[in-house]
Amino acid sequence: MRTTFFSILMCITFSLTAQNTTIQWRNDRSGIYNETGLLKSWAENGPEMLWHFDDLGEGHSSVAIDNNKIYVTGLIEEIGYLFVFDLNGKLLNKKAYGKEWDSSYNGSRGTPTINNGNIYLYTGFGELICWDKNTLDERWRRNVIEDFGGQNIRWGVTESPLVIGNKVIISVGGETHNIVALNKNDGSLVWSSEGKGDVSAYCSPLFIENQEVPQIVTTMASYIVGIELETGKLLWSHPYKSQRGINPNTPVYDGKDMVLITNGYERGSVMLRLINGGRSVEKVWENDDVKSKHGGVVKIGNYIYAGGDDRSGRYWHCADWNTGEIKYKDSSITVGVVIADGDNMLYCYSEKGEMALVKATPEKFDIASQFSITLGTDQHWAHPVIYQGVLYVRHGDTLMAYKVK
Repeated sequence: MRTTFFSILMCITFSLTAQNTTIQWRNDRSGIYNETGLLKSWAENGPEMLWHFDDLGEGHSSVAIDNNKIYVTGLIEEIGYLFVFDLNGKLLNKKAYGKEWDSSYNGSRGTPTINNGNIYLYTGFGELICWDKNTLDERWRRNVIEDFGGQNIRWGVTESPLVIGNKVIISVGGETHNIVALNKNDGSLVWSSEGKGDVSAYCSPLFIENQEVPQIVTTMASYIVGIELETGKLLWSHPYKSQRGINPNTPVYDGKDMVLITNGYERGSVMLRLINGGRSVEKVWENDDVKSKHGGVVKIGNYIYAGGDDRSGRYWHCADWNTGEIKYKDSSITVGVVIADGDNMLYCYSEKGEMALVKATPEKFDIASQFSITLGTDQHWAHPVIYQGVLYVRHGDTLMAYKVK
């Protein structure tokens, strides 16, 4: 009897834990969604579509999920809106938040970040907004570019706010106030870092906690930087300049001491090792043929999986994490965004709307299934999300939910 009661209690606890999972940018910024037991192949026309919503407006941002609610943004007639859905696709709320990017490749940019009852959003015009998650009442907002002497960039600042403890970290891109930490409750300044005085580069930062000095790692237009979390002190920097200062991919960390930064704009990848407790770095390898423009990279085992173009063409490719050696290149489908599930299956979403389920193996680009995303508008750039056995794909004005379990 006692064993049965304990088993029931554990099932309830697991269920509640699963339901309250929070998904931010690329899940935990790694691109790995730790769900197992998902489909290993799909029907010829793709997995079952559960629902779709066709009036998001223009945008490239991904969905965030918290407590079984879906949050996503879009641009409608120059105004940005935050949309809230339940898991069945019912629109629960639609909140206007002001002017959003409409100058080139129009639409919302950064993915919302949800933390401790609040929603944080960074707009293409540099406004950092905090709402109450339950009421959508605005708690505070600051135009951090104007407030801290930054400058906007060609296609509008694009960043998902990083919330650690009581701090919201954002890249302002000013000469004096390069990266700032604001109090997450009221928007007041906690610290300001001069960094390298470099403009931002469409990159959402990463928090590395398990070094002697916990730090923020991000890529600006000309440098990779490590910033001490508590003080904003610049710990280290590494030169990394690409075409037009575009460095959009969040760094990838192996949980030990190695950090991968990758690009696809006339620049490839560099692997850095954190040394001296995280106070400095050394270069491990660099390979200009390991690339991803803005589709992200995933690390599975000792291998990197990405899509990008090198000097001979555009390929999905796999490379050795420790050496940068290319294991294969494949152009079966157009390159694009990559994420992965907990069973080492890749979800490759091409710029032509092809969605492929691929086995993560260094031997070959092993496609198990694929189908085409036919709904939606404009570029296929938003990063897909996996949550409770459902694959969420945003294509411009349409959000789609596919059953993959």
